[in-house]
Amino acid sequence: MKKSIAPEKYPSVLEHVLQRFVDASESDIALLNDLVSSVRPRRASDGEAARHAVYTLCFMLEHRADYRAALRGALRRLLGERKQVTLYTDVGIFPNKGFFTEVTHRLVRSTLLPDLFDLGQLRDVIAKVFKRASDHLWVREMGVDAWADLLRALRFDEEAGRGSVRAAQDAAPPLHQVLEALRVLSYRIAAIGLEPEMLRHDPTLDSLRSPFIAQNQEMLAYIASFDASSGAARQCAGACDYDGDDDGDTMLAVAAGVDSQHLAVLLDQCRAVGDRIRRRAARAGTSVSLTLHLLRLNQHLSRAESLIGVVAALREERGDDIVLPMIATLASGLIQAECCRNNLRDYFRQNVELIALRVTENAGQAGEHYIAASRRDYFALLRSALLGGCIIGFMSALKLLIAGCGWTPLNESFGFGLNYGLGFVLIHVLRGTVATKQPAMTAHVLAAAIKDSSRKGGRDLEHLVTLIVRTMRSQTAAILGNVALAVPVAMLIGLAYLEVMGHPIISATRATGLLNEVAFKPSTLVYAALAGVCLFLAGQINGYCDNLCIYERIPERITHIRWARRVFGERNLQRIANYVRGNLGALIGNFVFGFMLSGVWVAGMLFGLPLDIRHVAFASTYSGFASVSLNFAVPHALMLTAIAGTWAIGAINLFVSFSLAMWVALRARNVTFAETRRLVGGVLSRLRHHPREFFFPPRVHPAAGHDTHGEAH
Repeated sequence: MKKSIAPEKYPSVLEHVLQRFVDASESDIALLNDLVSSVRPRRASDGEAARHAVYTLCFMLEHRADYRAALRGALRRLLGERKQVTLYTDVGIFPNKGFFTEVTHRLVRSTLLPDLFDLGQLRDVIAKVFKRASDHLWVREMGVDAWADLLRALRFDEEAGRGSVRAAQDAAPPLHQVLEALRVLSYRIAAIGLEPEMLRHDPTLDSLRSPFIAQNQEMLAYIASFDASSGAARQCAGACDYDGDDDGDTMLAVAAGVDSQHLAVLLDQCRAVGDRIRRRAARAGTSVSLTLHLLRLNQHLSRAESLIGVVAALREERGDDIVLPMIATLASGLIQAECCRNNLRDYFRQNVELIALRVTENAGQAGEHYIAASRRDYFALLRSALLGGCIIGFMSALKLLIAGCGWTPLNESFGFGLNYGLGFVLIHVLRGTVATKQPAMTAHVLAAAIKDSSRKGGRDLEHLVTLIVRTMRSQTAAILGNVALAVPVAMLIGLAYLEVMGHPIISATRATGLLNEVAFKPSTLVYAALAGVCLFLAGQINGYCDNLCIYERIPERITHIRWARRVFGERNLQRIANYVRGNLGALIGNFVFGFMLSGVWVAGMLFGLPLDIRHVAFASTYSGFASVSLNFAVPHALMLTAIAGTWAIGAINLFVSFSLAMWVALRARNVTFAETRRLVGGVLSRLRHHPREFFFPPRVHPAAGHDTHGEAH
């Protein structure tokens, strides 16, 4: 145990509470509540203060045997008199409910109608003692070692006839309740393995060879061995006139011949099946319910392994140095999870991860087309972006014409949405590229690469940095391609309209207003950020629809439509199905994105809010149309601010959409903050030493087929 800390900060409060334990004039729960309150730091995240308070408590317990005995007795009564099964089987396990049902329950419990505590349940006692929602912060920051040291300071081995193993057993939960919890967990694991969503990806799971069924049989045999041990212990106690308190020792001794290793192997096999199904689902599509089943499966397996580890450690008499940290780890995790019972933020975070797991895989596959590794790919992407810029010039002209028709805001918004949506779809069908559509897709490729690199025993950061550099220069090329052709096309359309109609497409006043709309100023940046959010959402819709297409087997079902066979013929229908397989998500995402852009504006109109969007490709065309309408006599200051604002819009569009998509993708793959920071550091280092790579691909080595910095093509 770490060296105890002399009481400096909390002596009077802790001594007063411990003396009340000795006097035994109040209920154990009330005393434990006051003890936790005396340890709780003023700032919830101040783990150091909580750790200091616990070590102060350890110091007092070491020097006062009456304090130790009183607190030890209270804990033993607490563990012996309360039901604990739900604590081990439900706390910290993702709820198997609908999202809005769970949100409503948590919101009501935390604000309107608080829970009624059933003090016969240990989980409710924990909720009453650790009553603040922020308690999980200092419990986590305090560390497991402090909890283990507190268990050591209680000295369970002081009681007559109780050795080290018995001391650890007293500190542990009652054995029969742990075994009952293992029984419940085993049944739930088996039930998850028989879910239709699981059987769809692995039909062999409904056979007797399924590890889910085998683990349940092995778990029941494992528990039965302890029940048999208990009967033998009672017979031995009656024959030898032993005290009944030693039944637990005899149970563990008789059950020592029962091996838990085979059970651990079966649980590992269940986890391996879950991982295999997740990999198959990445190719064949997944659903929210399947993702939920896989998440709950891992949580149930981890909890069962933790409980088995505690029981096995006690049975094998591994000693306090091993057993007490295991008990402390289990207890700390359960306390933290129970404190978050009504935490909406934590539940939202878990659901973001859950949904992200469904969306990111197929979005990542689609995003590979937006990353140019070689110079050949780079120029191909640039040509594709030029085509996109040409079409955007016509889309922008149509938008200005619709705006000049004098329609109502709702009709005008619908017209804008159709213009945007159908235009983006046309760009996709013609294999063009819209620059701002890239980030939300390519972020999933990067996150998938992070996941893949972790399988090799560590994150391959150099490869990831190279992939990020490729992505950034690809996005730069796409913006250049869009803007380089969108502006001259806008000018040509403006000149043609002037020649045919005899007046400019927009008035001089409107032209000046357009340049002011995209000028570099705070509102422009805010509107560009809103467009970035729309881009991010469109990318998620893209990935969701791609996954849905595969999971629901839409292409295969299209080929079985009878009237379509008669109209198109079987051969052409197969081509349509193949196109849908690779493009359904992109088509829907592009179309919905168009209505998102118009929807933000109309929402601002309806609710009187200053809402609008700024998209770099459309913003660039304003300079072209305005120049023609003002007879190429635009004030220099206004034109310069408009150009600066256009490039700022592009940067904000890319940054916001890419950051949001990257955040969701990284959350889906549990990438830590430290790993993200190392990745950012690697990118900045590459920028400092090789800035040219961020704008143009390096040369390929003529012999090895690699570029000058090791990028394989």
